[in-house]
Amino acid sequence: MSVGFRVYTKRNLPPQELVEAFRHIPASNIADTMNRLCAIHSDIRLMTKPGDGNMVGVALTVKGRPGDNLMLHKALNMIEPGDVVVVSNEGDRSQSLMGEVMAAYAKSRGVAGFVFDGPMRDIDSLYDGGVPFYATGTTPGGPFKEGPGEINVPIACGGIMVNPGDIIVGDPDGVIVIPRQDAERVLEAARKFMEQDQNKLKAAQEGHAKRDWVDEKLEEKGCEIIDDVYPA
Repeated sequence: MSVGFRVYTKRNLPPQELVEAFRHIPASNIADTMNRLCAIHSDIRLMTKPGDGNMVGVALTVKGRPGDNLMLHKALNMIEPGDVVVVSNEGDRSQSLMGEVMAAYAKSRGVAGFVFDGPMRDIDSLYDGGVPFYATGTTPGGPFKEGPGEINVPIACGGIMVNPGDIIVGDPDGVIVIPRQDAERVLEAARKFMEQDQNKLKAAQEGHAKRDWVDEKLEEKGCEIIDDVYPA
């Protein structure tokens, strides 16, 4: 086995109905139920037009050499409907990883979206293309195609560990990663949290939100409240 230059063709996948259940829950609500430790770095942001509901799918992971997309090309040949292709590029910003032609092929295979820790290109064509792209930016500079790399192995993308088959959720705020084995518990908690959050929003809009917790927290932390002006 050639560690660093290999392709796993199979993944453990969650049930499709479980994946789809995250479609209309804000990523922020889900993240809050996961102790706020699941969000990919904000450098990786939505580059295309927001759709109706979240980007949701299962991770097809790609680990490539900085600025190289040979293994990403191989991953395109492996896409199954509903996959989100997540690419570890070691944070390189010098070369784009994908453009219009590759995206068109991926769309024909039913890809649910892309998450890159690097740039993309052909943004004018892809912005309204119906496939969500999360990337660090754009550059006309194209990638190399030399390898090595790996597919369907654990990777780090935007500071978060991603395993093949994990559930990926993205909205205009960004991307979160839900470990496959935790997804059912996260879904149950996220649904409850969303309901509570909507109630808090309504209270805030109507002007009767409960704010006592702020002063209680400051007192607990030892903050001094001085009923006077700052001495000149």
